[in-house]
Amino acid sequence: MRLTKPYQQWDNPDLITMTLLALGINHKTAPVALRERVAFAPETLDEALSSLLAQPLVQGGVVLSTCNRTELYLSVEQQENLQEQLVKWLCDYHHLSADEVRKSLYWHHDNEAVSHLMRVASGLDSLVLGEPQILGQVKKAFADSHRGQPIASELERMFQKSFSVAKRVRTETEIGASAVSVAFAACTLARQIFESLSEVTVLLVGAGETIELVARHLCEHNVKNLIIANRTRERAQVLADEVGAEVISLAEIDDRLSEADIIISSTASPLPIIGKGMMERALKKRRNQPMLLVDIAVPRDVEPEVGKLANAYLYSVDDLQAIIESNMAQRKAAAVQAETIVVQESSEFMSWLRSQTAVDTIREYRSQAEQVRAELEARALTALQQGADAQEVMRELAHKLTNRLIHAPTKSLQQAARDGDDERLQILRNSLGLD
Repeated sequence: MRLTKPYQQWDNPDLITMTLLALGINHKTAPVALRERVAFAPETLDEALSSLLAQPLVQGGVVLSTCNRTELYLSVEQQENLQEQLVKWLCDYHHLSADEVRKSLYWHHDNEAVSHLMRVASGLDSLVLGEPQILGQVKKAFADSHRGQPIASELERMFQKSFSVAKRVRTETEIGASAVSVAFAACTLARQIFESLSEVTVLLVGAGETIELVARHLCEHNVKNLIIANRTRERAQVLADEVGAEVISLAEIDDRLSEADIIISSTASPLPIIGKGMMERALKKRRNQPMLLVDIAVPRDVEPEVGKLANAYLYSVDDLQAIIESNMAQRKAAAVQAETIVVQESSEFMSWLRSQTAVDTIREYRSQAEQVRAELEARALTALQQGADAQEVMRELAHKLTNRLIHAPTKSLQQAARDGDDERLQILRNSLGLD
């Protein structure tokens, strides 16, 4: 279910009320060339927030800026031309023309803003459906925007609610259970074949971004031994220091290959690095103990003939893609359930938000009733001190207290009846607890 509302003017600009807004661009609405120009650098975030909060009618704000989205979450007073003012601020801050940004902007308010943030935090609006990193990014954006800046209470409550909704989505659905990245799929395949990675040795060939992700996934599953082979030791050593791995050169693979139970390779080499002969030697040293090879390089790092060897189980990037597509279908099914959670939770949040408008009225009504009670109580105590009959004083107190408390509701009931306003009459009856 898509909740994105395109850039448009207010339906009722004359109405002035507090509202929650979400204004931004993302990977669905803008190319990377524009997204990078609208992004907020971490070192300028405090300055940007100060400038944003200095805008008239803006009560609080949070800036979320990632490689795939830049969004402003605001608590504001809704007024005519507010949207134009905010768009102008965004464009002026980044030295952009409004015309080149406006067509890529989306705009949500109140329930749609709440739902959008919940979907973002839950990974339902991500480039990779269900990816978990976005929740950490949203939490960091909230913490960074909270640092030294006021956060409107309703805005803070909205973010805290979104965090709990994201947790509920992760707990109650399978949105993040299946691998939908090549790196994650490679590790999932390894875990499916080997019961526990804490007993195996893994050889990673390459030290690029994909191998970095693979290495981190493997560390999370307590792999026993990790070896990284790369053309340049310096690049591999940085990753090795992070994940506690040993570094070898590509030339050493032939001698060390037999130690590996799992080989995951992703380099930019134009020619295969692991050939059939090399694998035959390794298997002989291992006395034909099975080996899993996951080749996620294009062009391939492992000769296809290796897959024909007994006890050598070779998977290519195409094999992983089939796993990813199947898992993505599972995530899409889980997303339907997750969307239901978001709809329910956003509705409950808006009910809470609307209830806050009655707080001042309730407080005033209770104060008024307390004044009546205090006044009549004081009179009753004075009468008792002057020797009046206690039973008579109590009867008079109860009578006067009842009359004073029901006076205003009685007048409202009579007026509704005189006006023939059955709907208002029923509302008054309900508020007074009358059947």
